[in-house]
Amino acid sequence: MRVLVVMDPIEKINIKKDTTLAMLWAAKRRGHTLGYVLQSDLFINNGKAFGLVKPLDVFEDTKDFFTLGETVKESLASYDVILMRKDPPFDMNFVYTTYILEQAEREGVWVVNRPQSLRDCNEKLFATQFPDLMVPTLVTSQQSLIREFLAEHGDIIVKPLDGMGGSGIFRLQTGVPNVGSTLEMLTNLGQFPIMAQKYIPEIVDGDKRILLINGEPVPYCLARIPQNGEVRGNLAAGGRGEARPLTEKDRAIAAKVGPVLREKGLIFVGLDVIGEYVTEINVTSPTCVREIDAAYGTLIADDLFKVLEAGRS
Repeated sequence: MRVLVVMDPIEKINIKKDTTLAMLWAAKRRGHTLGYVLQSDLFINNGKAFGLVKPLDVFEDTKDFFTLGETVKESLASYDVILMRKDPPFDMNFVYTTYILEQAEREGVWVVNRPQSLRDCNEKLFATQFPDLMVPTLVTSQQSLIREFLAEHGDIIVKPLDGMGGSGIFRLQTGVPNVGSTLEMLTNLGQFPIMAQKYIPEIVDGDKRILLINGEPVPYCLARIPQNGEVRGNLAAGGRGEARPLTEKDRAIAAKVGPVLREKGLIFVGLDVIGEYVTEINVTSPTCVREIDAAYGTLIADDLFKVLEAGRS
C-alpha cells in the first residue's frame, strides 16, 4: 500500500516512545511505501485534495531514524491509507485539516481515524455517551453548578475539554482555598465549559490506557501511575508506566465501547480507565504502543496494519 502520515514534525518526536514511529516502522516492515506531510502541506484545489508530500523512509534502532525525499505535489487519492496522527491541541487548524482529509476520503482514501468522527468525538465529551461506564460527571461553564457538584461529592477533578497530556487538570476538595480562582481560569470567567468528575481514589493504582484496534482490545494495557504526590498519571506529567494484562472488567468495558468505535470509523483508539470507570476516549493520536510492546513482545502497530491491509485488499 501507499501510506501517507499526517503528523507533527518528525524530527521533534521522542524516538524512544513515539507511537506514530512504531506505525511507520510496521508499515516499512510490511512492504508499504510511506509519504509524510504536515497539516500545512495539505490543500484543496478545484475540489480535489492534494498534499506537498515528502517521500519518507524510516529505520529502527538508530539515531538517524528517518530520511525525507524531495517534495512532490500529489493527489491524496493516490494513497491507499492516510494516518491522521497530528497531536492536539484540537484547534480550528485541526478542524480545517479534517475537512481536507474528508475530501480525500470522498475520493477513495481510507483515513484513519475517520475525519468526521475526529470532529464529532471530543475526547472528554465522547465518554459521556457511556454514562454507565463513568463516575458522576458534569460539563458546564457555570461556576455555581460546579460548586454544587463539589459540595455533593466533596472531592472532584476538573479539566478543560481540549487538553492533552494531563494539562490543566486540578483536584478540588471542599474547604480548600482557591476553588474560585481555579474555576475562573479554567472556564475563562464562565465563557468555556469544562468537565468535572468525582475523584476516583483508584488513580493511585494507575490510569490505564486500553488500546482498541477496529473495536477489539489489545490484550495488555499501560497503567500510568502518578508520582511525587501528583493526581495525574499521564506520562507527560511525570507518571510511571506499568504494562499489565487486561482484567475481565477492562474487557467488559472494551466490549461495550468497541462496536460504537467501529461504527464511527475510529480504528485506533485509547480508552482511559481508572478503577472500573472510563474517564476519556482518545481518538486523535493515542499512544502507549511502544511501552506495551517492550513489556510483552507485542507488535501492536503490525496488528493495526493487518486490519488496514485486509480492508484495502
